[in-house]
Amino acid sequence: MTIKATQIRKGQVLVLDGELYLVTDFEHIAPGNWRAINQVKCKHLTTGTVKQMRLGSDETVELAYLDRRPCVFSYMDGDNYVFMDNENYEQYFLGADVVGEAMKYVKENQTVTLTFHEGKAISIDLPAAVVLQVTEAEMAVKGDSVTNDKKGAVTETGLEIRVPMYIQAGEYVKVSTETGEFLGRAKPEEA
Repeated sequence: MTIKATQIRKGQVLVLDGELYLVTDFEHIAPGNWRAINQVKCKHLTTGTVKQMRLGSDETVELAYLDRRPCVFSYMDGDNYVFMDNENYEQYFLGADVVGEAMKYVKENQTVTLTFHEGKAISIDLPAAVVLQVTEAEMAVKGDSVTNDKKGAVTETGLEIRVPMYIQAGEYVKVSTETGEFLGRAKPEEA
């Protein structure tokens, strides 16, 4: 489906030169007496390279048709991550090139949304935050809870984060999937 440049929005996926690009930023600029332009910043979905474009208001681009399905992360099979569709129980084998850094936030049996283009999984959509258990945490010195210092910790998925001094191994924490930052303590039932 083709759309005009003025209809482009952040989060859409465009087909440019046969490749898929995620729109990360969009700005409509109308400078004085000049004709309006649309500044578009896109990220290639497989390589991660960033592309910036300037499009006139009358130019068109192709919008990719995407299908999103809830799937459960089942297990690792060699170098592949195996996901199972919640509706038809079909299994999808995804390589590290597709999942990227997202697997640091995903536990076994956790439901995530897979994005498909023409029947092929192209990316994983994570929630804004996830709850993970801390498996390792640096030791804190008595009295450190008063300061705002942070210490290193490792979660059950292998994600390395900075947490406040009072967090111990075995506790559950809420982590942002966008920044990888500690958001707060969590209860085990939230995991």
